[in-house]
Amino acid sequence: MIIRVRTNIGVWRVEDLEASTATTADVLAGIAKTRPGVVYEKPLSADPRCDRPLDSNAPLTSQGLGHGSMIHCRVDASTCAENTVMDNNDGSSSATKKNNDGAAMDTENGGGNTRRIIDKDGSIKLVHAEGPSSGAERGFRKGQLALRDMKMAWTLQEFTAMDEKYNFKIKRQDASFVGSGGVHLESSAVNDFQSYLRRFQFQQQRFGHLYGRFVDEEEEPEKEEEKPASISSGWGARLPESEEKKTKKNAKVIVEAIYEPPQEADPEAAEGFVILEDPNEENVENLAKMLGLQRVGWIVGHPPREEGFQLSAAEIIMAAEFQLESAGGIEPTPFVTVRVTVGDDGNVVVEAFQVSLQCMEMVAEEALDVGPNPGFCYVNETFSAIQEGKPSPTVENNFFLTLVPINGYQSETFVSKFPRANRAYDDRAQTHDEMKRQLSKSGQSGWSFIDLLSDFSLLLYLCKFLDVSTDMPKICRSVRDREVPLDDGYKIIISSMAGMDGSY
Repeated sequence: MIIRVRTNIGVWRVEDLEASTATTADVLAGIAKTRPGVVYEKPLSADPRCDRPLDSNAPLTSQGLGHGSMIHCRVDASTCAENTVMDNNDGSSSATKKNNDGAAMDTENGGGNTRRIIDKDGSIKLVHAEGPSSGAERGFRKGQLALRDMKMAWTLQEFTAMDEKYNFKIKRQDASFVGSGGVHLESSAVNDFQSYLRRFQFQQQRFGHLYGRFVDEEEEPEKEEEKPASISSGWGARLPESEEKKTKKNAKVIVEAIYEPPQEADPEAAEGFVILEDPNEENVENLAKMLGLQRVGWIVGHPPREEGFQLSAAEIIMAAEFQLESAGGIEPTPFVTVRVTVGDDGNVVVEAFQVSLQCMEMVAEEALDVGPNPGFCYVNETFSAIQEGKPSPTVENNFFLTLVPINGYQSETFVSKFPRANRAYDDRAQTHDEMKRQLSKSGQSGWSFIDLLSDFSLLLYLCKFLDVSTDMPKICRSVRDREVPLDDGYKIIISSMAGMDGSY
């Protein structure tokens, strides 16, 4: 299987791992084969912040990792030069070194693609010079070694099997992995998101994470085709005329809250925005767990597009990355992508999609790139995409999309009234005064204190002032289960923070 390693300088792939027995130590060994000098600033971890290091001795499968899964680490960029040892035709060996941009440098033979320079400290260094390397020109595929550098003798079956790994026969997926219930979007949360986009006439792109639940639909009996009574099998044993078995349907998706991480709109970026470091990332994930929520999708708002243009190539790849992370590899998942824009008539358009399993596989293999036309995914030159029996350098984005039904939803547990974090040029900001404004409605129009406190954004704001490991779990327990009363002490503390007179 393949494991992808996201570092601070790019994504690396470790291939040919044994699916059932491979460990984190095997991943490190795979990296060391081509990057022997890597210095790790943070260890291989399950999360982007590298707060949850992987067990180096436990099998990857026992840690929820499978084919195509992404793990994370931070490395010293100056130690990540890539080295590949190849056998020359004369029986000698030569080392080919690649810098962090992937440019080849023949470090032993002093080929035409390297040159020596005197560094600032007076030392002599070999650096990459312009021009193709001879190894790249004779590669089995672009970016690959030549066949004889991999193995001296090949059978037709071996060659065909290896070549097939780089070929994708593009086919449309008929249905999403979400059940007939579709995705239930909390109406007030989505309305607030689109209202902020309307502030900029939908000319800025923005995204957020969707938090909620995957809910399994009821299992339904599925009957197999009836067999003729005359058919027998084995030692005259009669095959059953019919067999009823239970088949589990896909989950439906309930969205309770939206969290928008720090970001900057950037029309020059392929995604339309740049994601910034999030100091609240750990609090967001911890709060979601305490509330019984998980990340179930993402939402992206974008300017109007021509008819039929649903998601850009960058958004397709980003959706596939999220689905791979949610599924722990190339597996079905109900994780959804929701897009919000405005139509020609000025009305807001909200649609939900998933990308196909094949798209997830191609992104896991790094076979898809962003190109000049955002309506198409460009196929990496190492791979081939076969459409209608012919190789194609691009794949139309809609081939990868499946539509997910949308339902409006009014949460019975959460409200969505408190100002959102990480927004610029908004009318309201997260302050104690806004907390007072919201909580002071307690006792009016049927609102209770715990009802108004049950706001994901407000609870996240409280994480800055209350202990996340001791105080917040108790508060969240009362939010999740209204049969558990909120301790009066917390009511007094929160009311005092908000500057209220103590009536709640």
